[in-house]
Amino acid sequence: MNPFGCKSRIAFGVVVAILILLAVIGAIPVASLAQLPSPASAVGESFTFSTIDFPGAALTRAQGLNNRGQVVGTYRDAGGVVHGFAMNQGSFSTIDVPGAIQTKAFHVNDPGDIGGEYLDSAFVNHGYVLHQGTFTTIDFPGATGTIFQGMNNLGMIVGAYTDSVGAAHGFLLKAGSFATIDFPGAVNTVAGEINDLGQIVGNYDDTGGMNHGFLLDNGNFTSINFPGAFSATSPFGFSNPGEIVGLYDDNNGLFHGFKLQGGVFSTIDFPGAVQTVASKVNAAGQIIGFYNLAGTHGFLATPSLIQKP
Repeated sequence: MNPFGCKSRIAFGVVVAILILLAVIGAIPVASLAQLPSPASAVGESFTFSTIDFPGAALTRAQGLNNRGQVVGTYRDAGGVVHGFAMNQGSFSTIDVPGAIQTKAFHVNDPGDIGGEYLDSAFVNHGYVLHQGTFTTIDFPGATGTIFQGMNNLGMIVGAYTDSVGAAHGFLLKAGSFATIDFPGAVNTVAGEINDLGQIVGNYDDTGGMNHGFLLDNGNFTSINFPGAFSATSPFGFSNPGEIVGLYDDNNGLFHGFKLQGGVFSTIDFPGAVQTVASKVNAAGQIIGFYNLAGTHGFLATPSLIQKP
């Protein structure tokens, strides 16, 4: 189950990570396995928050943000149908893959390409990319379900797929070729985002049922764990300057957003919210996500000292 009650047909263990052409499947080598140094405690950071609600929606989740300030996400209408949306300079538009029974939008890059996930009439998940009004389906070869999670400005795509026994694996799609991404020894792996340097973040479940984040850089895996997290740390966003955002859970089972920059973790909580998820971050340090407070709403968080892209 996704945070705040949105279900998916693809199972990812403790946390479901919120996923063009069929080609040869490759494996990404593992050169080394390390652990990021964890500070004794996370620090706070000052942001200005604004709420994003699709007009008339019963639920809104903001999930993608580019350096031009364009936002994409997912909303549920009054009839319970799930749609993707795009927001540009305060103007909303709906994204629906033709023939799909539900559509979600997870990412928008600087050229304006949008990616996400849709569910067909047989309840099978597929990834998609929307480029200049044309939808292209993304299906990992032989998978029982595929989701798109992230995309950089060079057209590289990451996500996850399920195999015949229901295990989740991350993938990279580059220049028409798929490569599988599996954290060493993990039960499930999800590749969540890729920046323009080709660095990838995601999450994995270990054999004990704990969920951890990871960074994959030049073939080297590094674990990411928010200090004091109860059972889950899941990165979803990764900017070119190297900022990572995502979620972690506390001892009460509640989600909080986090940012990791320069080895320092910060908690990102929408003021007064019960739960918060940080979805993506752009080069200026702005963070998009969603929170739970009398319903689920999207948000944009702008740092008090905004960075220059």
